[in-house]
Amino acid sequence: MKLRAYTLIEIMLVTSIILLLAAIAIPNLLRARMNSNETVAMNSLKAAADAAVMFRASNIAYPPDLGTLATVYPPYIDSSLGSGSKSGYDFTFSGSTNTFTATARPQSFRSSGIRSFFVDESGVIRFTDQDSPVTSADKTVE
Repeated sequence: MKLRAYTLIEIMLVTSIILLLAAIAIPNLLRARMNSNETVAMNSLKAAADAAVMFRASNIAYPPDLGTLATVYPPYIDSSLGSGSKSGYDFTFSGSTNTFTATARPQSFRSSGIRSFFVDESGVIRFTDQDSPVTSADKTVE
């Protein structure tokens, strides 16, 4: 009985095809993950803004931070957003009697996300694609 073995050329050909497919697929997967992270960040900011408005409707001021929105009963937001970190983004929130601001910045710029987001009591989500803080003068998400 004769055993058939693969030649070095056949093994190299299969390996090169696998590497070529990986080189095509991996950047697309990373880009899809960044888009997903950005979508989660925008939706989380919208949820935080809506929760702050609901909190103020039953209190005299906006909440001072995200932790307050996550620890009241019943909680207005989920605990992962309340901790300030979710899906590759870091969230900050500060509120006072008449105003609040919330931001979402990528934990690793150009790796976990490309855009930073901002929302205030107007409810309009703004963004910048620069690695700098977002302000109310930046572009709006449509």
